[in-house]
Amino acid sequence: MTNISTSPIEKISDFLQAIAPSARLEILLAIGTEETCVCHLETRLGYRQAYISQHLMALRKADIIESRRKGRFIYHRLKNPDLLNLIQQVATIKGITNIDLPTMPEECSCPKCIS
Repeated sequence: MTNISTSPIEKISDFLQAIAPSARLEILLAIGTEETCVCHLETRLGYRQAYISQHLMALRKADIIESRRKGRFIYHRLKNPDLLNLIQQVATIKGITNIDLPTMPEECSCPKCIS
């Protein structure tokens, strides 16, 4: 049986590739330090549910977010909120000073939550 080992550098590279697409960075920032459902992300970001779900699946597979079901909704949160600090540090390195970490509303006003 072959033992396939991933080096630390490969692990870091895989992690950075998993968060690299701009839509995934937007999703991670939108989730922030709280947890949220897809309908919140749809409302906040303006993307379609299927598009967001594809990115959430990739982030889950990369072990970056975790999900829990409550009724008909699935809530997502960062496994390690320090990821937000990493994103902020990259912004600082790139000279970006106004990166916002949007918060989710107490009550979602999107059609899926109010129905």
